Amino acid sequence: MNSKKQHGHLIKDVVEGSIAMELEIEPGDRLLTINNEEIDDIFDYQYYEENEYIEILIEKPNGDQWLFEVDKDEDEDIGIIFENGLMDEYRSCHNKCIFCFIDQMPKGMRDTLYFKDDDSRLSFLQGNYVTLTNMSDHDIDRIIKYNLSPINISFQTMNPNLRCIMLNNRFAGDALKKVDRLYEAGITMNGQIVLCKGVNDGKELEFSIRKLTEYLPVLESVSVVPVGLSKYREGLYPLEPFNREDAIEVIELLHGFQREIYDKYGTHFVHASDEWYILAGRELPSAENYDGYLQLENGVGMIRLMLDEFQDAVTELKKSIRDGRVQLTERYCDEISMVTGKLAYPYILRMAEEMMTLIPGLIIHVYEIVNHFFGEMITVSGLLTGQDIIGQLKGKALGKRLLLPQNTLRSGEEIFLDDITLEEMERTLQVKTDIVKSSGYDFVNAILGEA
Repeated sequence: MNSKKQHGHLIKDVVEGSIAMELEIEPGDRLLTINNEEIDDIFDYQYYEENEYIEILIEKPNGDQWLFEVDKDEDEDIGIIFENGLMDEYRSCHNKCIFCFIDQMPKGMRDTLYFKDDDSRLSFLQGNYVTLTNMSDHDIDRIIKYNLSPINISFQTMNPNLRCIMLNNRFAGDALKKVDRLYEAGITMNGQIVLCKGVNDGKELEFSIRKLTEYLPVLESVSVVPVGLSKYREGLYPLEPFNREDAIEVIELLHGFQREIYDKYGTHFVHASDEWYILAGRELPSAENYDGYLQLENGVGMIRLMLDEFQDAVTELKKSIRDGRVQLTERYCDEISMVTGKLAYPYILRMAEEMMTLIPGLIIHVYEIVNHFFGEMITVSGLLTGQDIIGQLKGKALGKRLLLPQNTLRSGEEIFLDDITLEEMERTLQVKTDIVKSSGYDFVNAILGEA
């Protein structure tokens, strides 16, 4: 339940040696106001906390209220940790988007996986994308007041009528007007278009990109990603997967816009996600084309960055071998294995082969895991489940260690999407498991046993 509705915000802990500890603010207390202002959420709190002089009203568990007058440095943190990090309930999405992946998930999974986020505050804090349909004028006012940026927006289309259809929300078209206010206030934005075949592609995509360029340079980038289609689509909007010819058409359209926009603004602005290049059988663009990798979390440039980091790491390793700082002893001549999804498999295999060439005696088995759980059209490693990995590795040569991509596990936990734990996997496969982050440097270090 919203802690504010319970009268104030529940304090979970205080930082050792902080102002809060000196004031004898304790876990179980509630923050009521700062400078006589009620606090809606973390952004209100951070805004008022930055002042050099603040008055904090705290309520003790017995109902007593204590008012503290605090003189501090402008950016000095009070040291309060709240029960709810956002200090408010998370706002769920009320749309019924034709492409929503959560609607394509099987029943019986843990409740948190079915939560549809559409919270502008998480856009700023965590990089989540929001549709703007869940935002009031007051929300826009606060974004502008607190200069919260960047805000990441799921545009899907700039055709208001089509947007209403795609989001199954009659207000979805009007919500685009909020972009004008953000633009006029200079709030940095990034955009996303989930492309659906026969819906918002072709001429509609061309129209949308043309309209979005009007928000440059405040709108820094737009990614175009293909819709993800699981096997659980009964009763949902009939969507078809893209093919090679479709991918080529999308890439050529976007590259045309890139050339035009770069000449005028010095940025490529609109980017195709990695899936398009792999589906089209095209080489990935160079690092310079990604404008600083603004949309890595959308799979835009992730593989290019990994490949370039890997080459840097290999170059440094070769230099260390030549200089005698690294001795290729038996320590590095392990037999190991690694798994990945279909999307990255050719690149992971290529990197593994280069490592085996560099280190004689090193054996790496790279296994491409087919996603039976969600369906074979889902090719990213982040949606692999423990049961698919276990089922497809049984009886395979795994060596001394199994390397797993970090994104197969829940953030901060050792558990897969289907609730199988890392410990269960190790016990079933009888192999030690190491987790590998997405960077090329971590890839090399993990193979060397130095992760």
